[in-house]
Amino acid sequence: QVQLVESGGGLVQAGGSLRLSCAASGRTFRIYALGWFRQAPGKEREFVAAVTWSGGSTLYPDSVKGRFTISRDNAKNTVYLQMSSLKPEDTAVYYCAADPVPPIGRRWHDYDRWGQGTQVTVSS
Repeated sequence: QVQLVESGGGLVQAGGSLRLSCAASGRTFRIYALGWFRQAPGKEREFVAAVTWSGGSTLYPDSVKGRFTISRDNAKNTVYLQMSSLKPEDTAVYYCAADPVPPIGRRWHDYDRWGQGTQVTVSS
């Protein structure tokens, strides 16, 4: 199986930046893409970004395009989410997830392995 561990969450002021990391281990050959989702209290899980494991193709929703950048370091089996110009509405638990088959998924049920999540809080 694939194991995913997120890190890098925390408290930041509006306008600030934060970088999240997702370390993958286990059967990483099963990964087609790694994605980030977020979930705020009382809201549905929202797609944030994804990158293919080998090809480097990326996908973003309009809500974060231009502010968030996803990248991967295959040597470290790690995917990063660089978040800039953060807003209070970006506050959520951020989850890393593995998508086993193409194309890159935007829906949470396209992903079959999930990390435990990391809290990001943006203060106004």
